[in-house]
Amino acid sequence: MRARQWRVAVCAAAALAVSACGKTEAGRPEPPAAKAPVVPVEIVKTTGDDVAETVRREVVRAKADKRALLVYVGAKWCEPCQYFHDAAAAGQLDATFPGLRLVEFDLDRDEEALERAGYSSRMIPLFALPRDDGSGSGEQIEGSIKGPGAVAQITPRLRELIAKRR
Repeated sequence: MRARQWRVAVCAAAALAVSACGKTEAGRPEPPAAKAPVVPVEIVKTTGDDVAETVRREVVRAKADKRALLVYVGAKWCEPCQYFHDAAAAGQLDATFPGLRLVEFDLDRDEEALERAGYSSRMIPLFALPRDDGSGSGEQIEGSIKGPGAVAQITPRLRELIAKRR
């Protein structure tokens, strides 16, 4: 073999050894690329006391944690609320809404306090952007379809609502 051919063959073999099958020079598989951790959706249960003060505290905490914050109003009897709540609690919305924090209120227990704080709607579930003082901003979405399609119906509307905050 001529010197030039030998050098080409050696270079080609070295390139194959380094890149073949995603293995390191020692022959071990390369570790998979690290994925950024997904920050799960957090549901903050409330007591139904002073709604505006509760939400104001959560606004401060969300800013410090660099999380999006929404007020979420549902009820045990509300089928779309149950589907959404269960999906969020099970981590099924973590990739779609990473870092979202929901301050959850129960309509049956908290209706009057919610209205005083500016969180009223004709339908539930209600998702609302709060003001810094904890009161409702009027930017909100409400209602959904019944059945297992509720989460899919809520998701794009929720994305739009969250985008208004940014």
